[in-house]
Amino acid sequence: MAIIITDECINCDACISECPNNAIYEPDDKWSYSDGTTLKGMVKTPKGVEVDADAENDPISDEFFYIVSDKCTECKGFHDKPQCASVCPVDCCILDENHIETETELLAKKAWLHSEN
Repeated sequence: MAIIITDECINCDACISECPNNAIYEPDDKWSYSDGTTLKGMVKTPKGVEVDADAENDPISDEFFYIVSDKCTECKGFHDKPQCASVCPVDCCILDENHIETETELLAKKAWLHSEN
């Protein structure tokens, strides 16, 4: 599963620097697949969707920090547990029931985000 930030977020920004995939963004900030990854130009996601890694996408939230589920790997391949949840002072970084993924899928996503192609 990916992690989601709930509306209990106090926008303290403790989580943002902890994310090895740069999947966490400030409220109202646009995001891209290429932010903090090796992805560039047109790429195919692990789910087979073609996307422009450099394109700026609309913010997911304009009120709270948010996590891009397509970039979240629950820190698999980097840490034993999600770092955002570890540092969150209000425990608002929780598993996202809408984005269930196996450890194998999360590790494949990590390899995709940080490939050396």
